[in-house]
Amino acid sequence: MRFGLFGSAAARRGSGEFDSAEGFRDFIEYNVEAEALGFHGTFVVEHHFTGFGQVSATLNLLTWLGARTRHLRLGTAVIVLPWHNPVLLAEQAATLDLLSGGRLDFGIGKGYRYNEFEGFDVSMDEADARFEECLDVLLKSWTSNERFSHRGRYWQFNNIIVEPPPAQKPHPQVWMGAGSERSIRDVAERGFNLLLGQYASPDDVASSIEVFRSAVEASGRRFDPMQVGVTRAFFVTDSTEERDAALDRRLHNRLRQLKLATRPDGTVHGGPDRATGDPQAVNVNSAIYGDPGEIARKLEALQKVGVGYLLINGGGSGGGERGRQSMRRFAREILPLFPDQSAVRAAE
Repeated sequence: MRFGLFGSAAARRGSGEFDSAEGFRDFIEYNVEAEALGFHGTFVVEHHFTGFGQVSATLNLLTWLGARTRHLRLGTAVIVLPWHNPVLLAEQAATLDLLSGGRLDFGIGKGYRYNEFEGFDVSMDEADARFEECLDVLLKSWTSNERFSHRGRYWQFNNIIVEPPPAQKPHPQVWMGAGSERSIRDVAERGFNLLLGQYASPDDVASSIEVFRSAVEASGRRFDPMQVGVTRAFFVTDSTEERDAALDRRLHNRLRQLKLATRPDGTVHGGPDRATGDPQAVNVNSAIYGDPGEIARKLEALQKVGVGYLLINGGGSGGGERGRQSMRRFAREILPLFPDQSAVRAAE
């Protein structure tokens, strides 16, 4: 297996009484240490208007992180295309790709939180159309060596050539979040890599990977497990009490996030994985919390259903030094049990 990180930072709104950027700086140091411990990459969220300081300017944060690291892949999970000017986005992403030496993994999605669409005054009913138009212009911006114009429903550009070009050719690898069978097949048919959410059950993860595999192979391409990034929350502890407290924190955060995704009619969109059912059961079933042996058993089960690239989210640890200690134990006691076979083959 290959391991990366998934997550967010938190900044506090305040005065000179405390450092508002402390959470962002801690996040950077966490990722710098993760690179040294052998993690392959990191994927960072994009969210707005939360009230609890989640990352909003994802490419800016990753640019800072890229300057502090040498090999860590720099991923977005996900940039929500319906909110972005596609040309400005193409320029910013290509700049990061160039400066980092081709390390950008460009994750995209359509968005699911009602409060964000409401905040941007964008109808959720337009999400699909805006996504498609933004993506079309974005890919053309990265690959066109000639000037072009675009007259779309939402965007118009006249006689432009977008600079700079990205380092990766023809463009950075695109990752796309999906959960339903239809959307997963769509990702495969586009030739993109797949991102699966952290609340999907292990059985749903297995089904999603099989759908993606069959769609990739039906298109005449070879399926590689590294084309699927599967996110799991993790926390390494030998204490049952500490594990249960971490699960409670994760459940609280989940419920807080679901409120932001709730529409005025009460409809809740739980994100790309659309995990439904009892929130407590979903929480326990999807997290890999516990001692190293317990976590290793859960990873073995995921590996058996085809998971190759696991993105671990340490949010349940509460962050800070406790989160760093949990990541260090994961790297020291668990990573060696699941070697990255693709890296081994490359070395051979």
